[in-house]
Amino acid sequence: MAENSTDQFFKSNVLGHPSGLFVLFFTEMWERFSYYGMRALLVLFLTTALLDGGWGWPREHAMALFGSYVGLVYLSTMMGGYFADKVIGFRWAVVVGALLMTLGHASMAVETQWSIYLGLGLLVIGNGFFKPNMTSIISEMYKDRPEKKDGAYTIFYMGVNAGAFIGIILCGYLGEKVGWSLGFGLAGIFMLFGLVQFWLAQNIFGKIGLKPKKDDANSIEALDNDKRVPFTPSQLILIAVMVVLGVLWLIFEPVALISDGKVNIFDFEFLGLAGNNITILTAITLFIALTTYRLSKYSIITRQKLIAVTFFAVVCAFFWAIFEQSPGTLTIFANDYTDRTLDGTSANVFRVVNACMVIIPLGIITWVLYLLFKQTFRKYKWANIVLSFSFLIVWAIAIWMLIDQFNDNKLEIPASWFASLNSLFIITLAPLFSKWWESKYNPSANMKYGIGMFLLALGMACVAFGAMGIEPGAKTASVSIIWLVLVYLFHTMGELCISPVGLSYVSKLVPARMIAFMFGVWYLAIAIGMKGAGKFGENIDKIANEHGISYFFWMLTIVSVIMAVLSIVFQPVIKKLMHGVR
Repeated sequence: MAENSTDQFFKSNVLGHPSGLFVLFFTEMWERFSYYGMRALLVLFLTTALLDGGWGWPREHAMALFGSYVGLVYLSTMMGGYFADKVIGFRWAVVVGALLMTLGHASMAVETQWSIYLGLGLLVIGNGFFKPNMTSIISEMYKDRPEKKDGAYTIFYMGVNAGAFIGIILCGYLGEKVGWSLGFGLAGIFMLFGLVQFWLAQNIFGKIGLKPKKDDANSIEALDNDKRVPFTPSQLILIAVMVVLGVLWLIFEPVALISDGKVNIFDFEFLGLAGNNITILTAITLFIALTTYRLSKYSIITRQKLIAVTFFAVVCAFFWAIFEQSPGTLTIFANDYTDRTLDGTSANVFRVVNACMVIIPLGIITWVLYLLFKQTFRKYKWANIVLSFSFLIVWAIAIWMLIDQFNDNKLEIPASWFASLNSLFIITLAPLFSKWWESKYNPSANMKYGIGMFLLALGMACVAFGAMGIEPGAKTASVSIIWLVLVYLFHTMGELCISPVGLSYVSKLVPARMIAFMFGVWYLAIAIGMKGAGKFGENIDKIANEHGISYFFWMLTIVSVIMAVLSIVFQPVIKKLMHGVR
């Protein structure tokens, strides 16, 4: 038996999957705790008045910075995927990324202008090293069990959302109620726990993710007989030009807006086009041209599978551009237009529901932790001790928060709380969707994407309908919280149709030697979607003042429906390109 065969990893299993999957589960959980915990606070911190400890920025400026930050986070994964594939291996990439993110959160906790920007920069680079390589380790672990991959990615996605849920709840509460720096700082502490736990338990992965060896007869490169299409020097130069243009645009486009044009490297026009538009259009044109040329050089089956991945990536970009209104315009809607003050019976109902929301998921995750302990404590004692200590801290903060809410006579729901519903619904619904994907009723890839986009449209229609009574130009309103709850329910179901299965399709359709790089390309599509979310959000005030905020959300509903229809209509074509991959 080969040392790294699938059988080796399934010898020690939890819930029918290798114990190593759950080491990744908890590492990713703490990384997502830190990422989403900080992100839930960012737009609120930027737009909160100076007297309340924020920066007092206009919404347009906050959304511009937010869009570029999350866009750069996902764009940087291409760099991280390349370095892991060619230079340092998946594991070292995860360690370097986690360390940089720990330093980034610590920097943000200082809360000066330069420390916030430095912190965001460190988080961008750290995410680039960390994110694509966690999923690459899973892909390698399941390379002989492709039928288990969808279930594995869905379980992993539960870890992602468990961290996001706890992070948004705890960092959001501390940031809004106690102090912004405490919310930012807590995110960094748990990123450090994730780093230490991964480092101490890394031997559970055998030789997966170690530094790649040149001329290794058993390497992915040597075993893959598919036609090679190496990058030529001129193509590498083109890629460098694209990357530089894209990064410059993502950084300096919001800088020009925030500084009112005082710092603007795109202060020129050509044929009626502004400099910033010329820059990004040039980068996109070069990317499309190079991708089209390279696709034409692969073997026919590989080419067609890569075209199928590209189609899903385009739909994915639109999905995230609309879905990621959550930490931006939907949080603004929660903060300014939603009735969040509760008293009497309604406050007591919320306290009980919120306590169940926090305690039950934490209890389930603690149970999974216990199952992992039973399998791995003897060999990985210190990793498990670090993990258990981090959970004790989470339980302590959660209980303190719940007691504080029960002692508050007139309860105000934090605006960031609503974003946690997405993660809660995923933890609840992911097992059902995982069973669906493994059953005989498993829809085709295009149907999954079509269903996901329709559910996204339904969610946006809920908030658009709820906001119909808000007059154009209104700065505040008291819309019922039920509309935001429905938004997150439908959006979560849409996300489960698209995001985890998207990663699974990349791993199934892409040649093994390209896996980490193609995960990076997938995250490029998400990066475009994230920046698109920021660009949509920048216009919320203009549209709300002219037509009403409901009009803004109806526009996003229509775009979602169009993409859903396109996904379903193209089903026969894409099915043929996938060559039997399900």
